[in-house]
Amino acid sequence: MLAAAAVCPCPPLLVPPVAAGAAPELDGARAACTDALGVLAASRPDLLVVVGPAERSGRGPHPQGARGSFRGFGVEVDVRLGPERGPAPERPLPPSLAVAAWLLERTGWSDAPIEGLGVGEPLEPERCIQTGRDIAARAERVALLVMGDASACRTLKAPGYLDERAAPFDAEVARALGAADVAALRALDAELAYELKASGRACWQVLAGAAEGADLGGSLLYEDAPYGVGYVVATWS
Repeated sequence: MLAAAAVCPCPPLLVPPVAAGAAPELDGARAACTDALGVLAASRPDLLVVVGPAERSGRGPHPQGARGSFRGFGVEVDVRLGPERGPAPERPLPPSLAVAAWLLERTGWSDAPIEGLGVGEPLEPERCIQTGRDIAARAERVALLVMGDASACRTLKAPGYLDERAAPFDAEVARALGAADVAALRALDAELAYELKASGRACWQVLAGAAEGADLGGSLLYEDAPYGVGYVVATWS
């Protein structure tokens, strides 16, 4: 059963050495992520599952101790998904889960075993929802850390250029995440999300599946679009 969830954005720019001189611009997002992880810890879960966008789904989970790196972004920063348990797995974390691992290291997570799962951005909504149901059935009290960004088309300088559909899409995403509106997340248009370069759509629908029947309440902690990309932080508990 899902006991709590935290929704966080996943740009590598959240990691200050990657952002370099622009790091202060995301201080508010970092602070909100820290607060969100506090809600997960307070739920006293038996298992924490971290889901984030990845190029492909179905390659199996990333076990606790899996390693990631931001060396591809020009900085010598390495991370690990929770405390090491045995030999480190060879398969590296995708960037979204590496950001999650950095957030968890920053807050000193030690409250429950951790597992990561990369979710392919094109994954069909029903498969996302079923994945969430399967995760929720893993333990009596499951916590989810859900990584993903909203649209990347909010301004002329955004990665996807300006699209007038982006702001309304992001507003509905923020409303649904802040209200723990499972039905609204299930109904997100996968094709529109793809066109707006919203990397979080599949992961939010995993959350919707996991939360079925859990009767959780939501809280929106942060919503902004620096660099023309929508970032949302929310908690469900």
